[in-house]
Amino acid sequence: MTREEKSQVIENLTAVLTDNNIIYLADISGLDASNTSDLRRACFKKNVKLSVVKNTLLAKAMEKSDKDFGELSDTLKGNTSLMISETGNAPAKVIKEFRKKAKQEKPLLKGAFIEEAVFVGDDQLDALVSIKSKEELIGEIIGILQSPAKNVISALQSGGGKIAGILKTLSEKEEK
Repeated sequence: MTREEKSQVIENLTAVLTDNNIIYLADISGLDASNTSDLRRACFKKNVKLSVVKNTLLAKAMEKSDKDFGELSDTLKGNTSLMISETGNAPAKVIKEFRKKAKQEKPLLKGAFIEEAVFVGDDQLDALVSIKSKEELIGEIIGILQSPAKNVISALQSGGGKIAGILKTLSEKEEK
């Protein structure tokens, strides 16, 4: 690879890192061609972009980027795959589901950068899977906001039925 090609790749990687807030680094070495294809398909279905990158070029792109990747650059050893997503937990779910299906320990999570938070190590996978997406959080907030209104409406409806029942009982007593 010529110097110009390397600088072009670094520029492209820097643009990718700048434009995305959810970045995972994984090690997929040791997967055969069939498993790699299955992983790529799983990523495609979950709208996760997977690409293999050179560590030195990614490290330079991280330095050029305006984001603070912290300890993430220390994980750039061996085989590195870049996973980009718009949903915070999608790549973690892909990794976990793939491991379960393929009955393997790969891909290994090296680290993740999610909305300025840095997670390093494969032991962080369960924490990353449990991160809620923006849509899930909005749904929960709407549910919480609707809950008091539903309680008031239900109390009014049941109270109205009780009042009507009491009035009916009283009117029947007066008739007798």
